[in-house]
Amino acid sequence: MTAEVRIQPEVLALQRLYHWEATAPNRVIFTQPMGGGRVQTFTWAQAMDQTRRVAQYLREVGIQPGDRVALMSKNTAWWMMVDWAIWLAGGVSVPLYPTLAAETVRQILEHSESKLLFIGKLDGWDGMKAGVPVTLRCVQMPLAPATGCPKWDDIVANTKPQAESPVRGADELATIMYTSGTTGMPKGVMHSLGNFAWSLATALRRGAVVPDTRMLSYLPLSHVAERALVEFGLLETGMHVYFAESLDTFAQDLQRARPTTFFSVPRLWVKFQQGVHAKMPPAKLQRLLRIPIVRGLVRRKILKALGLDQCTYAVGGAAPMPPELLDWYAKLGLPIIEGYGMTENCAVSHATLPGVQRPGTVGPPYDGVEQRIDPVSGEVQLRSANVMLGYYKEPGLTAEAFTADGWLRTGDKGSVDREGNLSITGRVKDLFKTSKGKYVSPAHIEDRLVMHPAVEACCVTGANLGQPLGIVMLNPEAIAKARTPEGRAELEASLGEHLAAINPTFDPHEQLDALILVTEPWSVDNGFITPTLKVKRNRIEEVYAAKYAAWADSRKKVIWMDR
Repeated sequence: MTAEVRIQPEVLALQRLYHWEATAPNRVIFTQPMGGGRVQTFTWAQAMDQTRRVAQYLREVGIQPGDRVALMSKNTAWWMMVDWAIWLAGGVSVPLYPTLAAETVRQILEHSESKLLFIGKLDGWDGMKAGVPVTLRCVQMPLAPATGCPKWDDIVANTKPQAESPVRGADELATIMYTSGTTGMPKGVMHSLGNFAWSLATALRRGAVVPDTRMLSYLPLSHVAERALVEFGLLETGMHVYFAESLDTFAQDLQRARPTTFFSVPRLWVKFQQGVHAKMPPAKLQRLLRIPIVRGLVRRKILKALGLDQCTYAVGGAAPMPPELLDWYAKLGLPIIEGYGMTENCAVSHATLPGVQRPGTVGPPYDGVEQRIDPVSGEVQLRSANVMLGYYKEPGLTAEAFTADGWLRTGDKGSVDREGNLSITGRVKDLFKTSKGKYVSPAHIEDRLVMHPAVEACCVTGANLGQPLGIVMLNPEAIAKARTPEGRAELEASLGEHLAAINPTFDPHEQLDALILVTEPWSVDNGFITPTLKVKRNRIEEVYAAKYAAWADSRKKVIWMDR
């Protein structure tokens, strides 16, 4: 039995807000880009003043305890203030990803029965607004597109702050987080205030966030990992949160924040690496890192250029980190801690230990988390105090998410080594069988395939074929290069060499028959990836499956798929 982590009332979200409001009113907690190089900062006193005024407004327009209030925005300081105001008013927050299609927006708003929608900073509002029912009350947040709704600044200016400081119990429903899943429509994961409090208390036992921490918030706050680490990390420690302005300014945003803790998905860690290699060839970099007298200088120069020279706690998650990538960053002096979790358990389940990398694993479970591997399916199953209350209005799906004896089904296949470290070997449902009767688990093949500098994302597939296929989406630089015959020939040769190098590392039935090169970007808008940058396998099958047999019969090792 693992150790128990007890929740103290003072670590619940609202109590932490009141604590900082009273004890550190002048501490700056937010740095918000406003465009054109300008920023706006907020202290605890300033943030809580706006939070209390918006909470009072919610009560005045009829929001009752337990009512769902939706929030659709990119990450901003006001995103968090909205969340806090909803809790102060007694409501339940329903965050929506800021890149959803109109149909999904409508489905979530109607399914959650949200009584009001906060609309914030969005890049694609014109394509989303059709999903907002015309009868739904809305509020326009700062930096939002024009919506015709009451504006945040006017509400703050004309509403007195809520005087009461209500206390809500650990078992109260705090939020419904709709998963971005790789198949099907989103499910509403219900979490209590106590779930997040337990998760944070557990995670902080291994470090990562302290009062003088600086973090850059750029992954969607509507995703459980960013919300747990950034929002609830702030509530617990009072750290300083910087917000990213846009993809175009991301490098400057990193330089502004100089984060001491930085969390990212493998895809971005790979892009950082590719950016370094574009300026310094891999062979030269490795040679320099082997020379003691210049190693430290090279490391500092690279990390400073990335904006990560102050980072003491680097974390990867949301998908497996290729061991070669972990090794590369470790040689730079920035060892990456690999974390594992799900929306259904507040993203706090496993993590490698600081200073103790175990490539190929996600480390041991946190204190209070129990793990087991199903002996038949190989599925990883978990039990802990931060597991969801269930899926909103979906008792059947909730029952399916748990075993008969109450363990959470992760849907991931895995194994546990002698030290208790968990390795994720694939998804139970991602397994497919070739025509030779052999099962293929694509995850570890994709980990190696994506390491080529021209590859942005990939998917290994091929049910009922003799051998699997690797479908590769090229990155923007490679797509531009492919527009000339010379560039296309160079890419084809390089990717062919990459395939020849990695194939022998797989079992014979896992070796790829061919690489299919895609020059149309996969995006959230066209449905190929989730808002957390995971490839949607069902969309891949829908678009490309009819061509699998012809590709396999062509006997070519590299095939261009131009659409």
